[in-house]
Amino acid sequence: MGSEPSSRDLSPAGSADQEFVAGRRSAARLRLAIPARFVSIYSQQPCILLDLSITGARMALAQPAACGQSGYLAVSRMEIFGMVVRAERGPDMAVNAMTFDDPIPRDAVLAIRSFAEGFEEREHRALRDQVRRWVTGER
Repeated sequence: MGSEPSSRDLSPAGSADQEFVAGRRSAARLRLAIPARFVSIYSQQPCILLDLSITGARMALAQPAACGQSGYLAVSRMEIFGMVVRAERGPDMAVNAMTFDDPIPRDAVLAIRSFAEGFEEREHRALRDQVRRWVTGER
């Protein structure tokens, strides 16, 4: 007994000076705005991946998925399985929160971040090329 950390101690290395705060996220979110796809047995629809962590994601959809609905999020050659845990309906779109069946590796989060950075650059380049063609009269 004494000063040994218990197996129930939630602070790292059993340090008493750090508290567990209920309601706080245990995994940091990566803020994004990239195209993805949500697939379930009821529908398959394009979405915008708004943010991602190792434990879940938020996505904007044209039609909300029902809470409790299982499916997978397809993004950057990855398929991440999980369940919808929150649905919010706005005037133009719906936002769903999804928790993953299993946490994804941090390397997968970094790969998606790399995909997002490359996506923005490719989109910017394509827009610039389109404007150049319009200005020069090319088709």
